[in-house]
Amino acid sequence: MLKTALILSLALIIFSASQCTTSEKTPSVKAVSTANQMIANDSLEFPKDVVKIEKTEDEWKAQLNELEYNVLREEGTERAFTAGYWDSKNVGVYTCKACNLPLFSSDTKFKSGTGWPSYWQPINTTYVGETKDTRYGMTRTEVHCNRCDGHLGHVFNDGPKPTGLRYCINSASLNFVEN
Repeated sequence: MLKTALILSLALIIFSASQCTTSEKTPSVKAVSTANQMIANDSLEFPKDVVKIEKTEDEWKAQLNELEYNVLREEGTERAFTAGYWDSKNVGVYTCKACNLPLFSSDTKFKSGTGWPSYWQPINTTYVGETKDTRYGMTRTEVHCNRCDGHLGHVFNDGPKPTGLRYCINSASLNFVEN
């Protein structure tokens, strides 16, 4: 009888301890679960609903440098292999340069050989919008930040598993927040 009571007490202690560790992994507005990691950072917000930010062109010009303005507001493109994040292996989150919305996690970044940072999935699909781009005699899918409408780059269907997508993003449209 004593042996059964001890076994039941031990089982109750183990069960209680496992419940404590499980509840600590629940995401909040300061944390989000991505493909391979839990991102928790006090400087990042992961909103459930994206609220648009509207600024005048003069306000954007005051906030962004010339290259950032060209990429984010005029749908420009930086030269391949010249910007900061194309070969970065740091662990963290890439946010929109204009409004700091978290867009991509380093755990979905891969080496595409294109000279621009590439990801196979955004942190949240509602954070990144898509529009048809028919400039330069080809049809592509342009991607933009859904909060500030800043141009990010393009998405192609030649990426790795599990999505088969390649979000080819301009470094000038991104900030990096290390985990």
